[in-house]
Amino acid sequence: MKKTILTILSTLIVLILLFFIYISSGAYDISQLSPHNGLTKSIIRKTTHSSINKRMGENTVPANLKDTTQLIAGFKIYNEMCLDCHGSASVKQEGFTEGLYPKPPKLFKKNEEDAAQEFFWIIKNGIKMTSMPAYKPILTDDKIWAVTAFVTQKIGKMSAEEYNMWSKKYGEEDEANEHQGKTNETEENESEKAGE
Repeated sequence: MKKTILTILSTLIVLILLFFIYISSGAYDISQLSPHNGLTKSIIRKTTHSSINKRMGENTVPANLKDTTQLIAGFKIYNEMCLDCHGSASVKQEGFTEGLYPKPPKLFKKNEEDAAQEFFWIIKNGIKMTSMPAYKPILTDDKIWAVTAFVTQKIGKMSAEEYNMWSKKYGEEDEANEHQGKTNETEENESEKAGE
């Protein structure tokens, strides 16, 4: 029994040393242009899904996920912050995504109505060693739920024409609001100067 335990321990030590030598040798190519082998992909996929599944239950899906106001709010954020990487039916992913590994998924080609908890967790927390950042530092939970609503309930059903229509309608609305805000700010500054 003692001999068996020593054999197991010795084998583990040798394997650990070999692994350390391998990672220290620089033999593993960490370039974004070098895809993972099948085993590495399988380990990463399993680890990622298990980690998300364990944690996403902490989030309660809001009842207003399919409300038009929620979808529009999510569209505005997606159009500004997510479109370059994930694209839409009418807008291609930006060229820089060709150099990302793994490449960001084309969310407009997916129908993920039942995956709201998963998407909320991913958008909020990001995923290590991928091109997906965490938006918790810059977006409130309400805004993240809005993006989640748009991604899971709407974008997969939109034609190129509908996406363009939304871009024109709600994108111009945002630009008008931004312009009005700048105009008001300018007027306030001029009033302050006049009062000095």
